[in-house]
Amino acid sequence: EHARPWELPAAWQELGSTFTAWCNSHLRKAGTQIENIDEDFRDGLKLMLLLEVISGERLPKPERGKMRVHKINNVNKALDFIASKGVKLVSIGAEEIVDGNAKMTLGMIWTIILRFAIQDISVEETSAKEGLLLWCQRKTAPYKNVNVQNFHISWKDGLAFNALIHRHRPELIEYDKLRKDDPVTNLNNAFEVAEKYLDIPKMLDAEDIVGTLRPDEKAIMTYVSCFYHAFSGAQKVSLAWGGGCGGVNQPPREAEGLGKGQPLLEWIRRTIPWLEDRSPQKTIQEMQQKLEDFRDYRRVHKPPKVQEKCQLEINFNTLQTKLRLSNRPAFMPSEGRMVSDINNGWQHLEQAEKGYEEWLLNEIRRLERLDHLAEKFRQKASIHEAWTEGKEAMLKQKDYESATLSDIKALIRKHEAFESDLAAHQDRVEQIAAIAQELNELDYYDSPSVNARCQKICDQWDVLGSLTHSRREALEKTEKQLETIDELHLEYAKRAAPFNNWMESAMEDLQDMFIVHTIEEIEGLIAAHDQFKSTLPDADKEREAILGIQREAQRIADFNSIKLGGNNPYTSVTPQIINSKWERVQQLVPKRDHALLDEQSKQQSNEHLRRQFASQANIVGPWIQTKMEEIGRISIEMNGTLEDQLNHLKQYEQSIVDYKPNIDLLEQQHQLIQEALIFDNKHTNYTMEHIRVGWEQLLTTIARTINEVENQILTRDAKGISQEQMQEFRASFNHFDKDHGGALGPEEFKACLISLGYDVENDRQKRTGSMDTDDFRALLSSTGCSLGDAEFNRIMSLVDPNGSGIVTFQAFIDFMSRETTDTDTADQVIASFKVLAGDKNYITAEELRRELPPEQAEYCIARMAPYRGPDAAPGALDYKSFSTALYGESDL
Repeated sequence: EHARPWELPAAWQELGSTFTAWCNSHLRKAGTQIENIDEDFRDGLKLMLLLEVISGERLPKPERGKMRVHKINNVNKALDFIASKGVKLVSIGAEEIVDGNAKMTLGMIWTIILRFAIQDISVEETSAKEGLLLWCQRKTAPYKNVNVQNFHISWKDGLAFNALIHRHRPELIEYDKLRKDDPVTNLNNAFEVAEKYLDIPKMLDAEDIVGTLRPDEKAIMTYVSCFYHAFSGAQKVSLAWGGGCGGVNQPPREAEGLGKGQPLLEWIRRTIPWLEDRSPQKTIQEMQQKLEDFRDYRRVHKPPKVQEKCQLEINFNTLQTKLRLSNRPAFMPSEGRMVSDINNGWQHLEQAEKGYEEWLLNEIRRLERLDHLAEKFRQKASIHEAWTEGKEAMLKQKDYESATLSDIKALIRKHEAFESDLAAHQDRVEQIAAIAQELNELDYYDSPSVNARCQKICDQWDVLGSLTHSRREALEKTEKQLETIDELHLEYAKRAAPFNNWMESAMEDLQDMFIVHTIEEIEGLIAAHDQFKSTLPDADKEREAILGIQREAQRIADFNSIKLGGNNPYTSVTPQIINSKWERVQQLVPKRDHALLDEQSKQQSNEHLRRQFASQANIVGPWIQTKMEEIGRISIEMNGTLEDQLNHLKQYEQSIVDYKPNIDLLEQQHQLIQEALIFDNKHTNYTMEHIRVGWEQLLTTIARTINEVENQILTRDAKGISQEQMQEFRASFNHFDKDHGGALGPEEFKACLISLGYDVENDRQKRTGSMDTDDFRALLSSTGCSLGDAEFNRIMSLVDPNGSGIVTFQAFIDFMSRETTDTDTADQVIASFKVLAGDKNYITAEELRRELPPEQAEYCIARMAPYRGPDAAPGALDYKSFSTALYGESDL
């Protein structure tokens, strides 16, 4: 993978390690550290924490989001803080830090080191880098082989680091045993001692320093600045405690300035009473000001004191170590100024601070609760007061005194709605009182005004309750004065409406036209009418009861001097309307009686005609059907000769003619039914139309059957068919006439032919009679050629020339007679060829090949002589001479 453009070259990596160690030396005070300097500062969180630790100041609250914008905002806050300390950040932007630009990140850390670790160094009117260099020169001047002139090659042999440590802590370094020609050992010795005893983390690598021609100046300065800050504290210890050094005639220089311990104790003693003050404030704004003061104390006033206390402890410990190593007595501050006194005071301060913070938060929450309750009280009170406005005047009105009953009911409903509303507001009043009580219990500063307003609301609530009760009583009393009359009106309406509807329906039924066709229907209408008449006495009683209700309402109104406003409000049916309709019903009942009796007489007469016709029809109809069956049976029976069958049929014909008077009688009866407009007859399934059709069919059938037998006799005599052959034909025909309809379908006819010796299924026909065109085809087929269904279709065209799809017995007899009679075969063959030739006197080889199977066609072509007639065409063949010769050679 390609390296990022800002990744460090190898020469910069030592600087990164040094800066990482320096950052961790401060971050560990906050309980954290970094691993990768260009990655761990990208979100800005640890960067802001580092600045808070080294500066002792609080930065703005960081953003905890994971998005890029949150990280940029955090880094910008850190950069803004650095800039606020007078540092100019050149070409260092938040985006580069967030993107992990190592060069920019190291540049930023170096800027921080310069500002917070080196800039404040001051030695003899020199500061920063020059001051640090002068301090190193002064401290290492007495040591041989050490000449500090810069912050790079002057430190390569490690002696300068050891000299600094030995100058301040001689017990930690055996300087005389160090050798200038062993720089790695010297460097590692200094690094290890500094880390172990001086709490200065290892920031440099001995091999890197020795292996580099010129060590990195920034790395060396960063590491050396840690020695300055560690040892400069020892110089300040002597001035940090007042009262001198007990038992020491002349304290070391490090003991100068010990007088600062007393001001710190005094500050602690002044601050503790302020933190222990628990005087509550009336408003949340005042308490928030206290909280802000406390936060300023935490953010501004306390951090320097924390640093001061820490520095005092460091200086004190360093001083005690030096005194002990110098075999001098330990430094003992005066009573009340000891380290334990400061620690005890500081612990008391911390406890007071913690309790003060908890009290502040609880008090703010209490005041927030009070403010919330007070605002809630004001809101609910304002809403309630706005709702009650005008309610007393409304409840004192006398509008019910001149109202009608409907008005009274409307007022009562309106009052009930108000009572519901009033009851709903009861909860609000109780809430207002409860909130006021809670404000009193929580010692709200403005409780008197709250209590006064609450009392006013409660008093007004009691007045509204009393007025509401009084108005309800007045409305109910007024309502009862009109309620009795209204109930009577309502009762009248409830009973008058259905009674009026009943009378209207009754009048409609009594005047309704009726059309009946049977005696049962008219008898049903008469029964229904009798049932209706039986209800009239009860209906009259109901009418009197309804009119009585109206009279009672009028009597009450007259007795109480009440003016009834117009008609009954619940119905438009007046007593006059009821009486008028009742009289109309009374008039229509007898008219309906007469109409029903007349219709009953008519239907009785019709019923007699139906039964009379049905009796005769039920005899004639079966007789006709029986005769039809007998004729059909006679026509297919083979008993006796055809002459016997003909005689038998003529006898049947005469008996049918003799039955004609019965048909005439039935016609007369039917004429009477028609005149009476009778359209149905449940006593018989036969209609006159059925009888007529059956009679005509019977006459037609007997005549046709007689004609068929006569034709069969003529055919038999003309064709010379014996009686046995005729019976055989009849037996075969009857056998396949499954439905005994006197005709065969195509398949039945085919089966019948096969049974008589015709192998029609295989398209080979054995003939014993004369030869026509198709006989000739059959003759050719006898050589082995197949004609398909053509033969059967030819036969069907003979027996069914009209294409009706059936073969009658007469057609069957005609066909069989032709098939069994000798005729001129040569003429038939010539006729067949003429059909194939299209009625020409000659035929061509092409036509023979087209119409006949190949073998037959070639046979004919080879044997036919050329045609020599005047109409001859090229290739014409003489089929007439061929047929004559064929007939002469044939056994047929």
